[in-house]
Amino acid sequence: MFTGIVTDVGTVVSVVERETVRRLEIDSAYDPAGIAIGASIACSGVCLTVVEVRPHAGGARFAVDAAPETLALTTAADWRAGTRLNLERALRIGDELGGHIVSGHVDGLAEIVVREEVGEATRFDFRVPAQLSRFIAEKGSVCLDGTSLTVNAVTGDVFSVLLIPHTLAVTTWGERRVGDRINLEIDVMARYVARLAEAGAAAQATPPA
Repeated sequence: MFTGIVTDVGTVVSVVERETVRRLEIDSAYDPAGIAIGASIACSGVCLTVVEVRPHAGGARFAVDAAPETLALTTAADWRAGTRLNLERALRIGDELGGHIVSGHVDGLAEIVVREEVGEATRFDFRVPAQLSRFIAEKGSVCLDGTSLTVNAVTGDVFSVLLIPHTLAVTTWGERRVGDRINLEIDVMARYVARLAEAGAAAQATPPA
């Protein structure tokens, strides 16, 4: 589990096609002594398992394997040497929950359709697949490229968020432009509420035996 609070911005340094997976090596500022083989790290919102780690340039260079399903459903297929990624280590018991509960399992891709400066903040509008738009509510939480954000407004299949200058500075959001695709994970609470509502509606529609 994660919180959607980015703790480092890493850089992809190599991408190697293997028999069944794509192996990516990523440079980070993390202490390599604190990363165990098998640990989970959210890479721009995608939960990936560390398969190698070693010290490098005052931080850690770690490797992860992206399976075909991950490549098909996320932006990981587009990552190349030089791609910068929002990173977050897995949540530990006792850690501060500063964002919201995030699983690192991407539900789909959102596309940036508007980037606009609004005073000191920056507004991003996203278009999402129709099957996911029903899970997104005004003032609710979403995870976008590994960042926990609050939904500002929703109109059909388009929703907006406001980012403060600090967020733009310490994540990859300062680089994002109209047309970019973003990893989207809907709030797990929204998923369960929708499922309960569907189950209740189905039960009411079923005639008694």
